[in-house]
Amino acid sequence: MAFLTRNEVFSCFVFYGVLLVIKMYIIAIITGQVRLRKKAFANPEDALRHGGLQYHREDPYVERCRRAHINDLENILPFLFLGAIYSMTGPSLSVARLHFLVFFLARVLHSVAYLFALRAPTRSLAYIVAQIPCVSMALQILIAVAAYA
Repeated sequence: MAFLTRNEVFSCFVFYGVLLVIKMYIIAIITGQVRLRKKAFANPEDALRHGGLQYHREDPYVERCRRAHINDLENILPFLFLGAIYSMTGPSLSVARLHFLVFFLARVLHSVAYLFALRAPTRSLAYIVAQIPCVSMALQILIAVAAYA
């Protein structure tokens, strides 16, 4: 815990990283609840438990929720890696906080746009905005370690 309190940037990263993981759990729970409500189960044993094999099927809204969750996995996991390494390169706290906050807010908007089927290009713009801090962090990391390559 001492490392967290000594490195303010890393503490800030941990704060936003944990919020993002909680958001991913929430999307997973939403997906499960929608499956139950729509009676659309991916596995036959789950369908049998909830009424019969006729419920071993796909549902468009369940699939939308699943895609939102998969998209989170594809984007938040790289952010967690990049943010952790970036935090160790000694960036300014205010600049780092901006990177983390922009990513977090854009990913929340992306999930809302996915789950509520908001008009295009809301989801795409949220995705692009979230990539900007990731690309910035990746470039800064590469510059910091280029001398060791």
